[in-house]
Amino acid sequence: MRRLGQIWAALVVVLVIILLIGLALLGWYISGYNKAVRLQESTKTAWANVETTLQRRLDLIPNLVNTVKGYAKHEEELFENIAKSREKYFQAEQAADRPQQIAATNELSGLLSRLLMLQENYPQLRASENFRDLQTALEGTENRIAVARTRYNEAARELNSYAKEFLGSFFCKRAGVKPADYFEATERAKTEVPKVEF
Repeated sequence: MRRLGQIWAALVVVLVIILLIGLALLGWYISGYNKAVRLQESTKTAWANVETTLQRRLDLIPNLVNTVKGYAKHEEELFENIAKSREKYFQAEQAADRPQQIAATNELSGLLSRLLMLQENYPQLRASENFRDLQTALEGTENRIAVARTRYNEAARELNSYAKEFLGSFFCKRAGVKPADYFEATERAKTEVPKVEF
């Protein structure tokens, strides 16, 4: 009888140990899975912030273009390229094609630089209060875009690093989390200085 009691006690201890190990493994799995999901959501939020600031820029551009058009009528090609670049961005946004959105944004940045440089050849444009206000608003927006891009890239780096870690990749696969694209300048933008020709 005493022997039977010892066996039951040992069995209970083994079951408790197995249960504790099972709970620890379950907690570890849930923690890793939730981290993958949390990193993905942080990246999505950071991208949404980039899109918000890009939308602000896209909203300012027609006003800026219309202001400059009155002074620089022969710059139609530049205005058309800006309109096409905006359209490319909206198409990429509709298709949820992040790399194309990034490419369109980089293209638009170069065109805006050219547009803002037009003031050097048109002193009356530089003196226009409307142009100065729009230029200031656009410069502030460009700063916000730079900050939002940096935050997005930091969130993408955290997610991508976790997705490459030994167990992180396991949890990312289980949660359906994919690596995020970085918001990088194009090769052309890295090496080429914008040209402004009149």
